[in-house]
Amino acid sequence: MRTKLAIVVSIMGLAISGWASSASAHHAFAAEFDANKPVNFKGTITKMEWVNPHSWLHVDVKQPDGTLVNWAIEAGTPNVLFRRGFTKETLLPGTEVVIDGYQSKDGSHRANGRDLTLPDGRQLFLGSSGTGAPYELAPGTQ
Repeated sequence: MRTKLAIVVSIMGLAISGWASSASAHHAFAAEFDANKPVNFKGTITKMEWVNPHSWLHVDVKQPDGTLVNWAIEAGTPNVLFRRGFTKETLLPGTEVVIDGYQSKDGSHRANGRDLTLPDGRQLFLGSSGTGAPYELAPGTQ
């Protein structure tokens, strides 16, 4: 009986520690991004990662000298993006988009996305609610 109890306690401990590490991976906006560093640029989608807890959009942005810089843009969960009108066909590689968001605190080419404007002019909200990002609500709902 003691052996069974020890096994159950060990399994519960592992489960709890696994949950704690995955929960800590989800962060507040202010932990990683700077509300005082807004970004706005036009770029070409190179890859879209539909993963939890945040989707990632990778965009090549042409610099004034003609070089390309690849930015990683954090967005909401896949489920949230689908409910806002995104589909897997919306963000195909090669699509030109305009991104508004906030740069990472470390100055790297990463940003928390706010809005994405498609070539046809449609604007979709990239952010996830409850992160502490400025203007969390989708345009027109504030």
